[in-house]
Amino acid sequence: MNHGSRAAAGRAIAVAVALGMLVPAVAAGQAADEAVPRTAWGAPDIQGVWDFRSITPMERPDDLGDRAFLTEEEAANIEQETLARNEELLNRPARRTEVTSSVDQGEEGAPGFYNNLWLDRGTAPVGTRRTSLVVDPPDGKIPALVPEAAERQAQLRAAREGVDNHSPTPGGWVEDLGANGLQLRCITGFNAGPPMTPGGYNNNVQIFQTPDHVVLLNEMNHNARVVPLDGRPEIDLPQWTGDSRGHWEGDTLVVETANFLRETSFRSGATDDNLRLTERFTRVSQGMLMYEATIDDPTVWTRPWTYEVPMVWNEQPMYEYACHEGNYGLYNILAGARVEEAAAAAAEASR
Repeated sequence: MNHGSRAAAGRAIAVAVALGMLVPAVAAGQAADEAVPRTAWGAPDIQGVWDFRSITPMERPDDLGDRAFLTEEEAANIEQETLARNEELLNRPARRTEVTSSVDQGEEGAPGFYNNLWLDRGTAPVGTRRTSLVVDPPDGKIPALVPEAAERQAQLRAAREGVDNHSPTPGGWVEDLGANGLQLRCITGFNAGPPMTPGGYNNNVQIFQTPDHVVLLNEMNHNARVVPLDGRPEIDLPQWTGDSRGHWEGDTLVVETANFLRETSFRSGATDDNLRLTERFTRVSQGMLMYEATIDDPTVWTRPWTYEVPMVWNEQPMYEYACHEGNYGLYNILAGARVEEAAAAAAEASR
C-alpha cells in the first residue's frame, strides 16, 4: 500500500518541539493573552489539519505505579532515546527482509517490510507529559472486559494461533475479517477508529466547519464523518463509522456517535455494535486541539473509560492515502492464506 507518508525529518523535529512547548499551556490552562481563533459566526475555529501522533502508551506502564505524569527530565530522556533508536535504524547495514508476524515489526524491534522512512509514530510523549493516554480511570488502565467479551477474545486468539497478524483467520475473510481486517480491506484506517488513536503512520485528521456541520476527514483511509450540528435525530442505519451528531458545550465541540454496524478499527476491533462514543474537541491554543474520547460499550468493558490526545496544528495539507480494495497486497494476502490452508489440509489427510 502507498501510505502517503509525511515523515520528513524537518517536520518531525518541528512537531516534537511544538509538543514540548505545549506542556505549560495544558498544565496551567490556556494563556490569557492567547485568544482561541473563532469563525465568522462566533464558534471556536477548529478547522485545519491536526497531527495526533505520539509515543505515549494508551495504558500506564506497571512500573510507574500511581504516577500520572512524567518529569520534564524523564520526558526528555524518552525523546532522546527514541531519536537515538531512529538514528540507529537509519544507519544500520542493509539486510534481507524475512517473514515476521507483523509487516511493521522485524527482529530486535527493527522495521519489518517497511524501513523506518515509512513509520511516523512520533518521537516524544504527549505535551502534557501524561504517563498514559487513558485519563479515566485514574490509574491509567483500560477497565476489565466483561466475561462474555473476554471469552470472545480468548476464542479468537485460539482460532488465530500461528496465523500472521495481517492474514485472515483460517476459512474466513467475509464475516471474519481477521486482526486489522478493516484496515486490510481499506474500510477504515487502523488509527481512524472511530475513535482516533496514535498509530504507526498517517496520524492526521482534517476538520471542516460550517455553522451547522463539521466534517472529520482522517488521512487514513480518507474516511470522512459528516457531523450535523442542527439537532436532527439519529437514523436507524448501522454504519462502519456509526452515525454522529454534534453540539457545542461552551467552547468544546461534543460529537456523539452510535449505530455502529459492528466493530471499528479501534484497538483492532475490540468494540461491537453497542458502542456509544463521545468525542470532545477543544482548541486550547493556537497550536493545539485537545481530543478526548469516552468509550461506553457495556458488552465489552465493565465501565466507560476516557483517554485524551493533544493534537498539534499541522501547516501542511492532507496528502493522498492510496488504499483501495483492488490492490496487490490484498490479492496476495488471500492467495497466501489459501495456499497455507491447502497445505495444512493435505498434511492432515496424510496422517
